Amino acid sequence: MRRTSASLVAGALVAALAWASGPSSPAVALDPTAGVADLTQDINQILSDSRLTIARAGVVVKSAQTGEDLYATDAGKLLTPASNTKLFTSAAAAETLGLDYRFPTTVLNAGRKAGSVLTGDLVLRGTGDPTMLAEDYDALAAQVAKAGVKLVTGRLVADDTWFDGQRLGNDWAWDDETAYYAAPISALTASPDRDYDAGSVIVAVSAEDGKVKVTATPPTDYLEIVNQATTGNETDVLIERRHGTRTVVITGTVADSYQEWVAVDDPTAYASTLFRAALKKHGVKVLGPTVTGAAPEGAGELARHESMTLGELLVPFMKLSNNIHAEILTKAMGRKAANQGTWAAGLKVVTDFARANGAQVINMRDGSGLSRRDGFSPASIAQFLTAVRGKPWFPTWYESLPVAGNAERFVGGTLRSRMRNTPAADNVRAKTGSLTGVTALSGYVTSADGEPLVFSIMLNQYLSASPKDIEDQIAVRLARFSRTAATADVSPLRAGQASQAGDLECSWLKPAEC
Repeated sequence: MRRTSASLVAGALVAALAWASGPSSPAVALDPTAGVADLTQDINQILSDSRLTIARAGVVVKSAQTGEDLYATDAGKLLTPASNTKLFTSAAAAETLGLDYRFPTTVLNAGRKAGSVLTGDLVLRGTGDPTMLAEDYDALAAQVAKAGVKLVTGRLVADDTWFDGQRLGNDWAWDDETAYYAAPISALTASPDRDYDAGSVIVAVSAEDGKVKVTATPPTDYLEIVNQATTGNETDVLIERRHGTRTVVITGTVADSYQEWVAVDDPTAYASTLFRAALKKHGVKVLGPTVTGAAPEGAGELARHESMTLGELLVPFMKLSNNIHAEILTKAMGRKAANQGTWAAGLKVVTDFARANGAQVINMRDGSGLSRRDGFSPASIAQFLTAVRGKPWFPTWYESLPVAGNAERFVGGTLRSRMRNTPAADNVRAKTGSLTGVTALSGYVTSADGEPLVFSIMLNQYLSASPKDIEDQIAVRLARFSRTAATADVSPLRAGQASQAGDLECSWLKPAEC
């Protein structure tokens, strides 16, 4: 996984420790009223934007030092959070699973080994690792070969029973079914890249010698690709998997290279295909077919791979707002807490933890926020963000939040192109959230006085382009907030500071700036 430089990580850790709760002296003596009236007036002015006339806006700002509410409007209303939901899922995972938690993937001997022959089945068993790459399945196959197995007389059994068989989340839109950010969830899966977009394949096209060349990453024959595209003077191409099938149809014209992340229909079968091909490459022949099922009791371990720790996974998960990580962690929590790898069991863990830490107005239907029936109040989010500052895992979790205006992709994340060249840059650490008609930004900022603030901004049911610039104006105003000095600049952000508008999280669209 790509990581930040040592200095950036050290700086982030120092900032996180400074944010953790505990006895500390404020940078200035706090007057309960000075400056707050101006802040209220300025936020009200920002929220008077005509784009919000027909919309719903809930905003809460709190002092993390004193617990004082500095600003609140529609604080207790239930609003759609989009990916702000991940604040609760990630924190509950840190609490329930622990930062050292790893996902093991194992290969088991479900037969009798004599010499180089395994009489019986070979089992590939997963526990949900979203970071498994084709090269990791190759390494498992190499371990099997190194153990002396050359021939398996039985079947290749894919054991994905660590989770249940429900692949798609509650209320997910049918037209997202082939999108990689809504990929099916399985205890056996594979990622095509080190963003760890589990359950998807990158399909790329390019124009070569008057023809359209198609490649897949990782190379796999799992997908059936129908190439109907032609070369042309511009690239206007559609790469889309047909619903409920393995068939990817490519249409349009191709002049330049272009690629699309495509969700597979069955992650277990996809991962099994990669592993079976790797076995063949390493000289291990499996005579029987690939089937799904549970490993028998007493099956011996032949090979093992363990993922990075949860503490490390939080970085790509939160910085890039990875939905699949959220759902896998939700089921993993259910498995640990109730021995049930289900959404229902996992969501109970998250909601119980959220309510125990101040989130009273809450409705969770999935772990990522892709469901439009998810709901939180801004007050609940702000109270939750305040409460978790005392957790031992808080510094690592805080570091995983996107950082406003920081160009490093695995530091700035979904905020890397926002609030640049403002007091909020390298200051605001917050989770973004985007769906059509929904945007949210909740997190932490240090005021001009050095006072730590917690905020939640939730904008719903607008019909305009995404008003993320309104979120940014509020966040910048909070970075300028002073109890001792007047602040009057609430002008719109200039070019280079404005947020990228969009109906989805920018990282889901894979542009260079995200």
